[in-house]
Amino acid sequence: MKFTIKHETKQRMRIHVATSRMTYAQADTLLYFLYNETNITFAKVYERTADAVIEYAGDRAAVLSALQHFHYSDVEVPEGVIENSGRELNARYQERLIGKVAYHYVARWILPYPIRTGITLYKSLHYLKEGLTTLWHRKIEVPVLDATAIGVSILRNDMNTASSIMFLLGIGELLEEWTHKKSVDDLARSMSLNVEKVWLLQQGSEVLVPASKIEEGDQVVVHMGNVIPFDGNVTRGEAMVNQASLTGESLPVRRTEGATVYAGTVVEEGELTITVKKTGGCSRFEKIVAMIEESEKLKSGLESKAEHLADRLVPYSLGGTLLTYLLTRNVTKALSILMVDFSCALKLAMPISVLSAIREANMYDVTVKGGKYLEAVSEADTIVFDKTGTLTKAQPVVADVIAFDGEEPDELLRIAACLEEHFPHSMAKAVVEAASERGLSHEEMHTKVEYIVAHGISSMIGDKRVVIGSYHFIFEDEQCVIPEGMQDRFEMIPPEYSQLYLAIDGKLAAVICIEDPIREEAEAVINSLHKAGFSKIVMMTGDSERTAASVAAAVGVDEYYSEVLPEDKAGFVEKEKAQGRKVIMIGDGINDSPALSAADVGVAISDGAEIAREIADITIGADDLFQIVTLKALSDALMKRIHNNYRRIVGFNTMLILLGVAGVIPPTTSALLHNSSTLLIGLQSMGNLLD
Repeated sequence: MKFTIKHETKQRMRIHVATSRMTYAQADTLLYFLYNETNITFAKVYERTADAVIEYAGDRAAVLSALQHFHYSDVEVPEGVIENSGRELNARYQERLIGKVAYHYVARWILPYPIRTGITLYKSLHYLKEGLTTLWHRKIEVPVLDATAIGVSILRNDMNTASSIMFLLGIGELLEEWTHKKSVDDLARSMSLNVEKVWLLQQGSEVLVPASKIEEGDQVVVHMGNVIPFDGNVTRGEAMVNQASLTGESLPVRRTEGATVYAGTVVEEGELTITVKKTGGCSRFEKIVAMIEESEKLKSGLESKAEHLADRLVPYSLGGTLLTYLLTRNVTKALSILMVDFSCALKLAMPISVLSAIREANMYDVTVKGGKYLEAVSEADTIVFDKTGTLTKAQPVVADVIAFDGEEPDELLRIAACLEEHFPHSMAKAVVEAASERGLSHEEMHTKVEYIVAHGISSMIGDKRVVIGSYHFIFEDEQCVIPEGMQDRFEMIPPEYSQLYLAIDGKLAAVICIEDPIREEAEAVINSLHKAGFSKIVMMTGDSERTAASVAAAVGVDEYYSEVLPEDKAGFVEKEKAQGRKVIMIGDGINDSPALSAADVGVAISDGAEIAREIADITIGADDLFQIVTLKALSDALMKRIHNNYRRIVGFNTMLILLGVAGVIPPTTSALLHNSSTLLIGLQSMGNLLD
């Protein structure tokens, strides 16, 4: 690619691509390329000017070399990235906004008064029709107020005021539509699928392949706890499928042979073999957008309250107008009330505040599926943490493999990895990663794998039953035994590690010791959450009492519970809610899903189980628990902004009404100040909440 450097400072440069203007697709392709370059830490591409701002770390020459060798055709951009980037959306709304403002003022300067009058009368028909339609349905709401204000101005032959009211109403509607559409698209993108590998059924065996290699007609196997990666038809198996992310249904639905399933839904129980019908990712995005647009998910309680309050205030505004006219017989003073209403600002500022907060959360790698969850986080007083992968590091590692049956530890690790790779959990990932690092190939050598939630996995290798999982599962449920003469070896297992137990044919074969260190920031996060207003912070884990007590003491939680099952976590959440507490549940595994659903707000860790991410109301990045503190601060700041907006809107507009009724300012000035303040509050509500 040919380019010139327009400006440069330390570790930052602005370049100009040798073209007059980029297409939206070219700009998105270049941006995708830049963000995937190792040395580049930040990039922004401007399609109109064909410029790009690049911030980098390390070698300047490497960045320049990468740019010189860049070709649009060489970059493989994942499907959906360009189509749903939002770049074209922003450009379209910017052009509409600039065009609307330019037309309004240029027309006032250039067009003769009779033509402007005709245009104003024509545009007023839309608002008058809306007002009359609302009255026809026996409602007195905002359209009635708008229509009355415009109609009275026209009857008084005050076309400039009527035109200004319609112009400002139009700008407000455009800004609200733009912000809403952008925020919904941002939210839908963050909720869209990101499945990298799938199990392809080939000649009766399951092979793990990149999702990009799957074609229409291929058969893929989806195990329990995993996201269905493509639209398709079930050809084998039976499962309960959670479709909440697409349909909003709270309960899973049964899917058997012949049924249709959709990308992005989750297998909660069972296993399905699916014939792929569509591999494109865009349908998932479109379905999510439609679901969000049609549902109440985005609306917080305060947002809904603002809308209802706005409509309830309309009769009072009309009544005040009539009363003022009857008392003063002054049309101008009466019209001052019509020019000013609380509803426009309330209806504009509240949803913009919420949607902007959702957008800002995305900047901190926090995905929020609706404004009501931010309100719930602000009100919450209890927070429940799962331990493994949440308070402890998201990527535990295998510290040792202790053999009990005479086999080599590597062979036992290979068997364990072959089973564990089918199910998403941080412990399972640690086993698979350890086998990979040791170069252990673990092709499928077992029969169908069965997963027992919060316990373990069972399968058959040849004629031998193989199980792997917790102490409770192996020794109590499966009644496995320690080989003769190995009791001392078993008792010498280091207590500081978490353990996975592997048994073959009823005898313990290996104990896999997993290092599950506490996150460095965990204690500071718990302290920060206490200071942020949480009165009760709880840790729940399936680990032993000794391990749980050690972690609880180290991080400083108020209470902890050990050796709990999934239903225990959900039961605890329900009990706390019954006592009037607002509860946040934070987890990352399949076994956390019931509690995530039960909580007022379910928060999942981004690299945890797919089912946890789908069920959760909020997802945070795996790198830093301080994102929970950020989420709390953002939620509190949003509630503060909404309450401040209430006070500002009511206070300023009340002052305008009083000044108008007193005859201090004319109706045209009232309308200008009212609509200008509405737009100003709306624009301020788009700003970031956190500095």
